[in-house]
Amino acid sequence: MHRRNLISLAVLAAAFAAPAFSQSKDIKIAVIASKTGPLEAYAKQTIVGFNMGLDYATGGTMMVAGRKLVLIEKDDQGKPDVGKSLLAAAYADDKVDIAVGPTASPVALAMLPVAEEYKKILLVEPAVADSITGDKWNKYIFRTGRNSSQDAAANAVALDQPGNVIATLANDNAFGRDGVKASKDFIKKAKIVHEEYLPVGTTDFTAGLQRIVDKLKDQPGKKYISVGWSGAPAPFAKIADLDLKKRYGIELATGGNILPAMVAYKQFPGMEGALYYYFGIPKNPVNEAMVSRHYQQFKAPPDFFTAGGFSAAMAVVTALKKTNGDTSTNKLIETMEGMSFDTPKGKMTFRKEDHQAMQSMYHFKIKVDPAFAWGVPELVREIKPEEMAIPIRNKR
Repeated sequence: MHRRNLISLAVLAAAFAAPAFSQSKDIKIAVIASKTGPLEAYAKQTIVGFNMGLDYATGGTMMVAGRKLVLIEKDDQGKPDVGKSLLAAAYADDKVDIAVGPTASPVALAMLPVAEEYKKILLVEPAVADSITGDKWNKYIFRTGRNSSQDAAANAVALDQPGNVIATLANDNAFGRDGVKASKDFIKKAKIVHEEYLPVGTTDFTAGLQRIVDKLKDQPGKKYISVGWSGAPAPFAKIADLDLKKRYGIELATGGNILPAMVAYKQFPGMEGALYYYFGIPKNPVNEAMVSRHYQQFKAPPDFFTAGGFSAAMAVVTALKKTNGDTSTNKLIETMEGMSFDTPKGKMTFRKEDHQAMQSMYHFKIKVDPAFAWGVPELVREIKPEEMAIPIRNKR
């Protein structure tokens, strides 16, 4: 055979080998979360759920299309500047294919432009602020976590009745303020008479709650403190100590939370609201698998943000299976827009217009059960995605 033909065959062989070689490389995923700071409990649950979800979705192999999934964990400490630099380092230095996180909305908002700069996907879980998939959004951002509007629309089902009077208590940050803004959009029949914002990490809620009581106590109708709170400590124990229902006829209204925060819910039997997840509510094979695995590993049920981490993992693996392990950003975006995937909450779908995962929420009523340390949210009814008119708030 001529030397020229041998060279041609070698070039041809190399051309065929190249895609196989590139496909055999590890798929790197960064998980950036607030592993220290007031949101530490949330971050740890997210990481546990994400690892558990990857294991479940890959059948225990931690591989997709012959490529190994490698996780890199980073702690943003709840600080926007730290989160921003960690994401840049993950894309530039670690060469990750996808990033997942963060825990806090202010950190997420700082990270969004970094994803756009590096043209890499950031799958937001569990940061909630509407602006993440709203006016600060870009096409590289997807979110499995619920947004403020989903929280507000679901809670309006339980709270928005004629004659109800509401004062809000929320974090003084993007999460809290976006949440109250969304509530005002969805509450049509009830009346919001006061907004109280306090910093994450507040330890003394006395003054803020006194301002709320002063605004509510002389109002006619049914009176509620509607709490949208993130992080430790939470205000629920203090609200319970004040015995506001007995003294002023003021009731608590809030969504779900992590189980330690819901211990105080035991003092509010019959309280109604809407939540994102509670392990005893969804009935589907994915939730059953997660609950079973979590009990085996930790001798305790999975919590609020465990489900979120698990859902994010299901989204990542579903997308990678559909692309046959192709991690090019444009291919992933094309695949994930409009993509449905199974989660512990049932099916979620990334809305094409803003990449927000459309998902069910759950209207609950608190029951006191001596078998549990926390107030148990019993399902009143599932609120389906199509029942919630979640606005598209992005600038596209």
